[in-house]
Amino acid sequence: MICDICGKKGAEVRHVTRSYGKGANLLVIENVPVVTCPNCGESYLTADTLHEIERIKLHRKNLAKPRSVAVAEFIEG
Repeated sequence: MICDICGKKGAEVRHVTRSYGKGANLLVIENVPVVTCPNCGESYLTADTLHEIERIKLHRKNLAKPRSVAVAEFIEG
């Protein structure tokens, strides 16, 4: 795949979990495709992915399944 940032070959799609909002409005979306380039080090979402995220956020009541989520805090020491 060719990177949209640097134009070089080698970009790959990896799937990540992203969170949007916070508190009672927190929405976690799993399996989000992110393009990463080993050449320039950039990671980005395609326009199609961004549109799908917005659709999921807009229809979250019909698409999201409530789950209990454990939260940990990173403390530098």
